Amino acid sequence: MSVQFSDMGNGICLIRFSGQSATQSFSREFLPQIANAIDQGLTDPNVRALVLTGEGKFFSAGADINAFAQAIKDEDAPQLIRDLTGVLHPLLMRMRQSPKISIAAINGACAGGGLGLALACDARIASSKAKMAASYSGMGLSPDGGTTWLLPRLVGDQVSRRFFFENEIWDAEQCVSVGAVDALVEDDRLIEAAGEMAKRWSQWGNHTKEATKHLLDIQSVHDFETHLKHERTLIEAAGTTEAFKEGVAAFIEKRKPNFQPE
Repeated sequence: MSVQFSDMGNGICLIRFSGQSATQSFSREFLPQIANAIDQGLTDPNVRALVLTGEGKFFSAGADINAFAQAIKDEDAPQLIRDLTGVLHPLLMRMRQSPKISIAAINGACAGGGLGLALACDARIASSKAKMAASYSGMGLSPDGGTTWLLPRLVGDQVSRRFFFENEIWDAEQCVSVGAVDALVEDDRLIEAAGEMAKRWSQWGNHTKEATKHLLDIQSVHDFETHLKHERTLIEAAGTTEAFKEGVAAFIEKRKPNFQPE
C-alpha cells in the first residue's frame, strides 16, 4: 500500500504516505490514493483527528516531475494540472471545513502541493529532518495548493513573499522560528507528539471545533461588526448541542467534560 491508514487509539488515525506516495505525491496515480485515505478519516464517525506523515526523507515531495515532462511533450500539461488541482483543492477545503482535527507530522521534505497539504492542517509538528519549500518559481510555475493563502496567515506577508520569490528552503529550525511549524521534537518522538496534540485538540465538541476553525479562517475578510454577528450566530447554534449541555454539567460538577462524537 502506498498510503497506510492505522488506528492510534483515542479516535485518532495515522495516515502515512509511503514509497512513491511520499516522493511523487501529486500524480494522477498517487494523489487520489492520498485523498481517499484522508476522506476515509474525515467521514468516519469514530475518528476525531488525523495525523498525516510521510516516510524516510519525505513528508510529501509534491509533483511527479517526470509526469510533467511527459505532459509537456504530449502538450497535455494544462490538463494534467487541472486534474491534480481538481483533486487537491477540494480536499484542502474538506480538511479546513471539517470538525476533525488534522496534524501534520513533518518527518522530511514537503514541497509544492505537499507544502499546501501540511499548511492546510490545523497544526504542524516537525522532526529535525523537516524541510519546507515552495519550488514553484524554479519550475516556472505559480503557487497552488492554497500556499499563498495559508502561509501568510502563519508567517506574515513579507516573509511569505521572500519565501516564494527567493525560492527558499526552510530547515526545521527556520520553520519553527518563522511560525510555519508549531513545535520541533526529537525524531523518534514525532508521531507520539503529533498524536498527543491531536488528542488534546480533538477532545472538544464537534460544533466547537468546526465553528472555531471557520471563524479563524474568515476573520481576515470581515470587518469587526460583521464578524461579531457571525460569532453570535454560531454561539447561539452551539447552545443547542449536547456538548454544551455536557460542558455546563461538567463545570457545575467540577469534573472534566466528556464530549462524545456527534
